[in-house]
Amino acid sequence: MEGGYLVGALILLGLASATDPSPLQDFCVAINDAKNGVFVNGKLCKDPKLATPEDFFFSGLNIPGNTSNQVGSTVTPAVVPGLNTLGISLVRIDYAPYHGLNPPHTHPRASEILVVVEGTLYAGFVTSNPDNRLFAKVLYPGDVFVFPVGMIHFQLNVGSGNAVAFAALSSQDPGVITIANAVFGSDPGINPDAVAKAFQLDKNMVRQLQSRFWSGNNCRV
Repeated sequence: MEGGYLVGALILLGLASATDPSPLQDFCVAINDAKNGVFVNGKLCKDPKLATPEDFFFSGLNIPGNTSNQVGSTVTPAVVPGLNTLGISLVRIDYAPYHGLNPPHTHPRASEILVVVEGTLYAGFVTSNPDNRLFAKVLYPGDVFVFPVGMIHFQLNVGSGNAVAFAALSSQDPGVITIANAVFGSDPGINPDAVAKAFQLDKNMVRQLQSRFWSGNNCRV
């Protein structure tokens, strides 16, 4: 019986550590200046007595992002000091017409929920090994799609006009690993022999891809 309790405790511990830690206070407005700060949960926070509505406010997600880059998309985060320690984040994603792409990537620390507000997107994610099953749909304004934590996912503008979506994530710092960046743009570069074998490509093609590596779209989601 004791073994059963131990297994249960371990499962609960694993679930508890799967998301950002719960805050031990109402809020923790992040600041860089220690003069007016207090440490709470190991974070440097503004004294709650000095907090203002502006600490919980951000303006600008109505402004279109610049999609003039190699992938045709850009990600604009909502930078709100009061989000610190609350375990959530929010971004706007803009996609250029005719296949603007938020390229395949993964978030190691967060699930994501995406809502389309303009245009038509083809969005999906791929499950882990060994199935590598694709879940994907064409989305229209008002549609919502969920990307589970850690799954490789993407969005592609399949319309002739601009597309816009908003995404919320279950971490204040979800992390992002863009697959192309990681494989072909690491610093220093991965040995071409390893990449060629993994992707079943000619080694010269791998070298060419590494030399043409693009900088990305400020992707955070």
